[in-house]
Amino acid sequence: MLENIVERIKTLPPLPKSFHEINAICSDENGTIDKLAKVIEKDPMLVANLLKVANSPLYGFRKEIKSVLQAVSLFGMATTRSLTTDISVKKLLNVDIEPYGITPEDFARVSAMQSALMREWYKSVDKSKVDTLFLSALLQETGKILIADEIVKNDEVSQFKFEIESSVNIAQVEKMYVSTTTGEITSKIFEHWGFDDLMVRAIKFSDNYTIAEEEIKAYSLALQIVKTAIPMNSPLSERSVTIALHLLEKEGLNQALFAAAVEKIIDTF
Repeated sequence: MLENIVERIKTLPPLPKSFHEINAICSDENGTIDKLAKVIEKDPMLVANLLKVANSPLYGFRKEIKSVLQAVSLFGMATTRSLTTDISVKKLLNVDIEPYGITPEDFARVSAMQSALMREWYKSVDKSKVDTLFLSALLQETGKILIADEIVKNDEVSQFKFEIESSVNIAQVEKMYVSTTTGEITSKIFEHWGFDDLMVRAIKFSDNYTIAEEEIKAYSLALQIVKTAIPMNSPLSERSVTIALHLLEKEGLNQALFAAAVEKIIDTF
């Protein structure tokens, strides 16, 4: 099965022109919010989805966001770049996540929760890592789309779904069925598309941070903690949060900062 997934990744089409234009503007020291808004406005799908996100309870803006320029101004360039990247990736891969026992809407919600928790937590831990970790958390579950597709092709949906429902370690179930994990598949997808190497490597070890290279270990650990607290099968359940807190304790990290961030995300969602 792993070979099938890897071969499919090699045939994935390139990301849309708007994705590359957005990245170019955000990477340019002369890039502006006006230029970014104009590029987004050329893609109706991006416009609709960005405004949908902007008007969700997650960001808590006080008034309705009606224009792209207004949304980009409020989000800032880094967050806008992350959100539009997520929108482009999800559209291209055509989300069908049935084997995990959730809907595409649930999948998007969990990804949003993971990225929101990461931002809320890490702004009190290390602000220099926030932008990279926000985008990584938003995208780290992408590999589940291809894993789910492979499970469907092999007619193992019922068995796989049963295992996932009660599991405290989704990565172990994935390994049992397809000989790989979401983190490993996601990293291969983004390596194929030429994403930032740091993000690719951080996601690669997000299911097993202990074997990550030292310079990315903190990133992979943060991603694993967030997905442990907000897994697809029981996001922010008492059990999931407790397991995440135990992982923080094991690594000598501040549990109080994380717990406070969790409470804020629970209140938001």
